[in-house]
Amino acid sequence: MSRPEDESRTELAWREIVAHYGERAVLDDQARSSPSADAPPADRVEEPSDDAAGASADDPTVPPSDELSDELPEHLRDVDEVERREQAIARAEQFKPPPAPPFPVPRTWQRGLAWAGVFVSPVVALVIGLFSFYVAPLVGWALVGWFVGGFVYLVLDMPKAPRDPWDDGSRV
Repeated sequence: MSRPEDESRTELAWREIVAHYGERAVLDDQARSSPSADAPPADRVEEPSDDAAGASADDPTVPPSDELSDELPEHLRDVDEVERREQAIARAEQFKPPPAPPFPVPRTWQRGLAWAGVFVSPVVALVIGLFSFYVAPLVGWALVGWFVGGFVYLVLDMPKAPRDPWDDGSRV
């Protein structure tokens, strides 16, 4: 079981974390120059009262304090939120996408003809058989030849080496 003292300490620590969420830690000069395990902890910043914290957090007209900006070098200072947005918008407006790659051209018309032979010729033969249309035997043999020829062409056109199992098809 936990003691009420531990719970109150935990609650106070949690409230302190929530109250100072997003703030930078204030370190004294001695802690900055020589960090060591036996160095005294940095002075704690006084917590603002609930009225002051509520007013500054809700009121956008109150400027944020610049206490840290005087101590930090120029490249570490926070840029105002509005300036960051304006810079991002300016960069986005300057962006020009590269030209699109050319539309891919089908490899060959023979491949399309072969796929049509594999799929269209059986459908045509099925329609002829279902509706009992009379066709010359030469048309039937042409459909069979188209199917077999397309299938053989596609099989011979396949790559000879097996595909790399780790290749997911992406290109760099």
